Amino acid sequence: MFVDEASYPRPQGPNEDFALSDSTAAVVLDGAGMAPGMKSGCRHGVPWYVEQLGTRLHTEATQRDASLADCLATAIESTTSLHRDTCVVDDPLSPCATVAVARARDDVLEWLVLGDCTVLVDSNGVVRATTDDRLAQVAPRAREALTRAVPGSPERQRAHEVLVQEERRVRNTPGGYWVAAADPAAASQAVTGTEPTSQVQSAALLTDGAGRLVTTFHTTDWQGYMTLLSHGGPEDVLRQVREAEASDPDLSRWPRSKQHDDATIAYIRP
Repeated sequence: MFVDEASYPRPQGPNEDFALSDSTAAVVLDGAGMAPGMKSGCRHGVPWYVEQLGTRLHTEATQRDASLADCLATAIESTTSLHRDTCVVDDPLSPCATVAVARARDDVLEWLVLGDCTVLVDSNGVVRATTDDRLAQVAPRAREALTRAVPGSPERQRAHEVLVQEERRVRNTPGGYWVAAADPAAASQAVTGTEPTSQVQSAALLTDGAGRLVTTFHTTDWQGYMTLLSHGGPEDVLRQVREAEASDPDLSRWPRSKQHDDATIAYIRP
């Protein structure tokens, strides 16, 4: 398969997304950042975590004859082992990531999504979007309070901290939400699927920042999103995301947690 990638960090910040691909598999990760001033139990940080986990996941997916969920579990375990002796890996504020991966094997396109990344598959002209929205279902009052607070104000920073703390308390717990963190068992909670490659015209892996054209700005739907990708590629789509974000600096037209987000796309053609 052929993969075209693009990843845009948010302005004035490190890129906490990660992408890696070859002709067999594509991996996209979205690291969970912290509110300004919050500290985690890991001395390495989110960019380090997503690079380590994403690299290991890609290696597992391309070199092992195992399910993508098993590949993810092994990658989580090996990444955790890297810093278990130096960091508090089980701290709820330790780095974690949402994950999307696709692999072409035996005339089948396999895919997996854990957390609020999105997998798009265009099968015979019909685009199907799959995401894991369990995170969006937790801490609704804290999420609403963050949306109401004035951007840039101390109240908004505090509301952001409260939201992160409430979300992390139910991370990787029944009734909460599931992401890649320290426990490889989270991989068993991933959403997976397959599609014959003969029916797949294209596919895409997106972080939630890249999906904002549909989920936040509502300037297109997923069918239209894939059309944009087919015409201009990931770079053009991410440019449109940044333009929409910049047009609403006070977050009044499109309420959201932050003006800009890291945004990453892997666009796949079997």
